[in-house]
Amino acid sequence: MRSDVIKSGRKRAPHRSLLKALGWRNEEIKKPLIGIVASISESVPGHAQQGSLIEAVKWGVLAAGGTPVLFSTMALCDGLAMDHEGMRYSLPSRELIADTVETMARGLPVDGLVFISGCDKITPGMAMAMGRLNLPSLIISGGPMPAGKYKGKAVDLVTVFEGVAQVQTEHMSEIELTELESCACPGVGSCAGLFTANTMNCLCEVLGLSLPGNGTASAGSAERMRLARESGRRVMEMVGVRQCPRDRVSREAFLNAVVLDLAMGGSSNSVLHLLAMAREFAVTLCLDDFDALGSKVPCVGQLSPFGPAHMENLHEVGGVIQVLKRMPAGLLFEQVVNAKEETLQEWLSRTLRQEGAALGDIFEGRIAGLTVLYGSLCPKGSIIKTSGLPKGMNHFKGKAMTFDDGEAAGEAILNGKVTAGSVVVIRFEGPKGGPGMREMLTPTAALVGAGLTGKVALITDGRFSGGSKGCVIGHVCPEAALNGPIAYVNDGDLIEIDISEKRVDLLVDPSVLNTRKINKPLRQISGYLARYASMVDSASVGACFKEVKID
Repeated sequence: MRSDVIKSGRKRAPHRSLLKALGWRNEEIKKPLIGIVASISESVPGHAQQGSLIEAVKWGVLAAGGTPVLFSTMALCDGLAMDHEGMRYSLPSRELIADTVETMARGLPVDGLVFISGCDKITPGMAMAMGRLNLPSLIISGGPMPAGKYKGKAVDLVTVFEGVAQVQTEHMSEIELTELESCACPGVGSCAGLFTANTMNCLCEVLGLSLPGNGTASAGSAERMRLARESGRRVMEMVGVRQCPRDRVSREAFLNAVVLDLAMGGSSNSVLHLLAMAREFAVTLCLDDFDALGSKVPCVGQLSPFGPAHMENLHEVGGVIQVLKRMPAGLLFEQVVNAKEETLQEWLSRTLRQEGAALGDIFEGRIAGLTVLYGSLCPKGSIIKTSGLPKGMNHFKGKAMTFDDGEAAGEAILNGKVTAGSVVVIRFEGPKGGPGMREMLTPTAALVGAGLTGKVALITDGRFSGGSKGCVIGHVCPEAALNGPIAYVNDGDLIEIDISEKRVDLLVDPSVLNTRKINKPLRQISGYLARYASMVDSASVGACFKEVKID
């Protein structure tokens, strides 16, 4: 066993002495050590409930003959980090999570790992560590919270963000907003729609990083507890046969995850995370893979933020496998195995197709969930969540209104300065320029609240929350801080968006652009953000740290 390096032989008496200080007996020291990596936090609804999951995982490990040992990593809530300096730390926290888990698992040589994740960057950060360490391991998320109910309709956190703009435009009263905020998030768990957290936890099922049900079983449910116990027991089995993640997580598995992502209409953040995760698994994956599949994969389902259903509804009809049941023949690699050592073909064959509130037929004329766009404004690519694209906006041409941060754009929208026909351009919000590639949920929610969703486009080198919808294009590369064309856009410039042609073009003569100068905003950064800005790579390759090779 890997843990023997601190347990076996006379020279390891000091190490065993320290383990006995924890109350361990010789019998427990001799067993396989299973690290339980928790991101428990009393400040994040998606992680506050992890105490019971930790105990359930421990129960599974103990029942299978192992010794569980708990350690922790961080958890940032994107909703709480929104609209202030904290959002600059959200995406960068992904790299810290991967690094801290690697550090702990190397310093304490465990035989296997169970990761207890939840929201946004935590699941991909843990998955990156899983690929890097390549130890027998699984991820179990805290699970999604149920949708709230307000005036007879299902609501969630994004409804509240949109409500702020509705109050500003006098479509909702302050009293109604207070009522809404009190019921939109009715309990712990990741936010109820198909936002980043739930998208990534669903994708982990298809990648073979989590047991089936991980993405959709509700937080606090008995089924979630059983999944946690089974995850502990299953990792012990993996330790017994020395089965590691890279043994089953292949390029084909990642391509299946891309298909699921496109089919569900998942968060555009998933592009960043899948690219970053693939690198840690030594798998080749690039934007061209998303582009190639984008025209083949139909978008099914009607999940928030672009539909009325929530994760609980998807779970009721069978979960993510029901989405894959609706894929045309030939799109999926059916010999890929899941975390139960079951091929996708076997998983599909034992699953009956069901109908329900969360899933419908393939939408007629529905574009795939995500589309990669290129053009003179984004020569190295950009991403649009086409599942949330309003009807009639496949082609849009408008005059640019430029902003150098998300707050300024949000204020302009809320104050009525952005009018129909405009293209809002938010730059210097990329991985390096932000730094941290902040989410632009407030500006997109403001457009919804102001009734401008189908009348205004928004383009940024930043990124979007999984709750964003509308004609919103992010991840523009090269970013403004790297002298990308987006840095040279002036107010009034014409921008043309053509989804059918997969293009975003700045309709300004290149000779004119060459005469323009960049006015970079002055931002005082220090500490981790300064180090992050100096080390981070482009969004087109996942906004990972640049690989360092030491001779």
